[in-house]
This record gives sequence, structure tokens and C-alpha cells, in this order.
Amino acid sequence: MVQKMRKLLFVFSLLITSLTIYAQANDTTLYQNLAGSMMAANNKLTIGGYAQIDYNQPFTAGQHSLGKLDVHRMVLMVGYKFNERTQFITELEFEHVQEVYVEQAFLNYKINRFMDFRAGLMLVPMGIINEYHEPTTFNGVERPVIDEKISPTTWREIGFGITGNIPSASFKYQAYVMNGFNGYDADKGALLSGAKGFRSGRQKGAESYMSSPNFTARAEYYGLRSINLGLSGYFGNTQSYLFNGLDKNDAAANAQADSSVVTLAMLGVDARYSYKGLQMKGQFYYANVAHAERFNQFTGTDLGSALMGYYAEASYNVFRSFSGLEGELLPFVRFEQYNMHQKVGVAEVANKAFHVNVIVAGIGWKITQGAMLKADVQWLKSKSAADYAKTFNAGVGIMF
Repeated sequence: MVQKMRKLLFVFSLLITSLTIYAQANDTTLYQNLAGSMMAANNKLTIGGYAQIDYNQPFTAGQHSLGKLDVHRMVLMVGYKFNERTQFITELEFEHVQEVYVEQAFLNYKINRFMDFRAGLMLVPMGIINEYHEPTTFNGVERPVIDEKISPTTWREIGFGITGNIPSASFKYQAYVMNGFNGYDADKGALLSGAKGFRSGRQKGAESYMSSPNFTARAEYYGLRSINLGLSGYFGNTQSYLFNGLDKNDAAANAQADSSVVTLAMLGVDARYSYKGLQMKGQFYYANVAHAERFNQFTGTDLGSALMGYYAEASYNVFRSFSGLEGELLPFVRFEQYNMHQKVGVAEVANKAFHVNVIVAGIGWKITQGAMLKADVQWLKSKSAADYAKTFNAGVGIMF
């Protein structure tokens, strides 16, 4: 496993080195999401939003499959600037027409030119998509699969910390203390598993509880020509309801509560490259889960002791080769691989169904800034499957 990781990182480093050698542009690359754009605005009250409407049609040999039409998400973002130093940003999301979530709600205070203090419900700064999740900022109708399986987008929790940008060093950073995943619930039992990873453990700021704080940080360097490099980390214990009201002198009860907790150390490395009409990006995640075997024995689930996932993607703006054409036409291809049982306990057997390859090929038409039509085909195959599962996707993406 270690040798395989070294090979992947070696290939990743070769890719970045090659891009650096061949890049000719002189601009630096600093990406901005919708929340960042709203915070940079001079208006006292700022309103924005985004929407995603999808059509998903699976194809299964020998049987009919119904397509799914879905108003996947409709989002309203509001920003209010109290003064030059103090701002509030909130994001209200309606999913599948009937589900309502608060995805962000944080207060930002500018300490100086290079550092802000931030507190509230915030996005965990892991990888690319969790922060840049608006539908016109990524290729394909659906977000990359590893950003559902490994880093469970949209991942947000309550906490506080610092963030900032140092233009002279081409360096951007974030560091927060937050509540962790809910690993064990009083009514539902274990919320972590091999199939879903940590996704069901997101507390999302909804009456969240905390038995121990977690730490997360991200650093981005954009000083190389046309290249943005990112390093993310997340560390801490999952939360468990069994600690609620626990007698500290009750050794047996404390041991039981400890069995409902795992310790997570997740690392992410990413790169984005843009030169003329060519755009490339890559992401690698590795999550080590200490005490997973003990957790599985206590809860009867199958959480892996390590999870791994990566993808590489390339697209090209065809309209760049023709003068007078508005917008962008972006054919793309993306390869992903993830393994929810990259590592399991000594007494456990890895499930081959959790080791999956994904290929997505499609096209996106950015009609104008903030309006995009998308279509793609996804091929997905696990190590236990005989053939690829195929799905055609089409959608509309809006951001304003």
C-alpha cells in the first residue's frame, strides 16, 4: 500500500513539474468561490445564489431503468457588511424541492491585511470541490465521486479560526477548530460505514454536539505560472452520544464509549492548471482511521481502517479557437478511483465492492458568465462487478 501511494505521488509530482516547465502565461492563479466574491464586494448588502437542475438516466442491460429529473438544489446567499472589518455570510439551500439546509452562516472579522477571524457554520477546507461547489465551477453534471465518498461534500460544521491571503507570497491559508463527525448516535447507532464512509456523520450545524474538538487546515500556493497547489488536513476524534452524562469513574462505561469513537487523520493534495483554453486538475485523498476495527466490533458495521481516492481531469475550451464566439464550450474527461477499504483490520476482509473506478466524459457549454448547460456519460465499475454501470446525465447550472 505504501509503495502504491509513493507511485501515485511520484506521478502527481511529474505532472506538476511538466506543467511548470511548459506553462508560458505570466499571471498568477487565485480561485474565488461565490462566498469569497460576495465578501470582496463593496455593497453593504449583497445577494447571490446558484441552482442545479439534473437529469440522470441509468442504463442496465436487459431491463428498463427510469430516468430521474430533479431540482437538485436552489441556493440563496446573503452577505451583510457592518463596516470595513466585519461581515456576515449565510447560504440557505433547498435540496430536491422539499429539504431545507443552512450550508454556511459565519461572521468574518478582518484583523489586518493578511488575517481574518471567522466563526460560525463554515465549510471544512478539504480539497477543491467542498469550497468550490457551485455548479458552474466544475465539469460534469455531478460533483466528482471521491468528493462524496472520501471528503463528504458539502461538508460543513460549527467552529472558529483564522483565514487569510498574502499576495506578496502568493499564499492563502485557513485553520479552524470545529466539532467532528457524529460517529455514534443514541437512536441510530453507528453512522459511519464502509459504503458511505463519514457522510452520514456530518452534523451540519443542526443541534450538533461535541465530545472532543477537531482541527482542520488548508494552504494554497498560487505563485507558479498558471498553477494553483493545495494541501489540506483534518484531524480529530469522532463524536459519540455515549459520553453524554457519563460517570468519569465508571471504567466499563468509559471503555464502551471509547469503542464508539474513531480517530481520523485525513490528508488531501490538489492541483489546478490553466493555460489558454486548456484546464487540468487533480485531487488525492488519504484518510487513516484509527480504532476502526474496535468500532466495527462494537457497532457491527464495516468502516475501513483507511480510505483512499483520487481523480485527474482535463478539459479544453473549443470556442477559444474561433473568434467572435461568446462563452465557453468545454469537452472534458475525468478518471477517478476510490477504495473505502484501502486498509482493514487484521480480523477483517476488504470488500472488493468498495474499490471502484469511475470514468466521466462529457461537455459543458458556458453560455455566459454564470449560466451553463452540461451533459456527460459516467461509467462506474467496482472490483467485484463484471461490467461497468452506465449513466447518462444532463443538467443546468446557474450562479449569480
